Amino acid sequence: MNDTSRTDVSDLSDSSFLVQLVYPAMEKLGLDVARIVDECRISPELLKDRTARFPHAAQARFWRVLEEVSGNPHIGLHIAEVVPVYRGQVLEYLFLSSPNFGEGLKRAQNYQRLVTDAMQFELQLGEPSSRLRLDFAGEDDPFLRHRNECFARFLIRYFQAVTDGAFAAEQVTFSHQLVGDADEYQRRFGCPVIFDAPEQALIFASDILATPSSHAEPDLLKLHEKLASKQLERLERQDIVAEVKRVIAEILELGQPSLEGIAERLNMNERILRARLTEAGTSFNQVLADYRCILAKRLLARTEESVSDVVYLTGFSEPSTFYRAFKRWTGLTPVEYRQQKQQL
Repeated sequence: MNDTSRTDVSDLSDSSFLVQLVYPAMEKLGLDVARIVDECRISPELLKDRTARFPHAAQARFWRVLEEVSGNPHIGLHIAEVVPVYRGQVLEYLFLSSPNFGEGLKRAQNYQRLVTDAMQFELQLGEPSSRLRLDFAGEDDPFLRHRNECFARFLIRYFQAVTDGAFAAEQVTFSHQLVGDADEYQRRFGCPVIFDAPEQALIFASDILATPSSHAEPDLLKLHEKLASKQLERLERQDIVAEVKRVIAEILELGQPSLEGIAERLNMNERILRARLTEAGTSFNQVLADYRCILAKRLLARTEESVSDVVYLTGFSEPSTFYRAFKRWTGLTPVEYRQQKQQL
């Protein structure tokens, strides 16, 4: 299992599927969804495109805004109660078409990255009880307790659905401190909930693993596993794009990054790096331009940096080159873009 706790959270991403799950739940709870979407900068693409990814670092802001808007210290738990259990994601189909609950759990463990890089679960078998160990990234942010509680409660609801009610947790453990009403956790989880624990886990009776799936279908299972494998391969091809962006961010202020220089820092042959970027559907020049464009727009819209400083921070040697590139990207001059954003 990958140790997400040792990974820089800024390098991790979540599937837009998660936002698409939570969005109708927020509406159902009567929250001010427009404010949440605005403050969390949730783009329309995240609400529509199943293949989109968003930085996991945005999760802390998302849960902080949800707590502020709702005034609810248990917002993660309550969101989990109304999130739809089935939404047609390939991991669900893979789970449902497996012969039993245990087999579905083991298969889902192999493809969980399709949902998020920032949470890994590991099935630890035992008798009479087994545990599903939940390893979350970014544990140092207090607002991420909502994410952890939401995910744990949703998993229990989902497991109950795929086992036709057979699944029941014997105990739930969290590494964060108790916040709010302890009885509320007992009511929602239906079992003892332990805080300040060494690890986060769902503990349940091992015999539940043998619960047959009412949707088991060998031919569909092969099809779903093939589809999940293709999606995982596509995601892995995108990893090189993230690596190139990370290195660009490190050296951009030093001047114009080059494919040769990036390849050297990644300990990779220049030809191989070019080929891998092509496999990911892009090129080095495109990745560099996209990164510069996003960085320039962020600096102009959210900071007081002068345009000349933005030129430097985005790695352009000449202001005229930056102006031409920015006009090509946005149809506006840098000053026009900043004025437009300040009026919003």
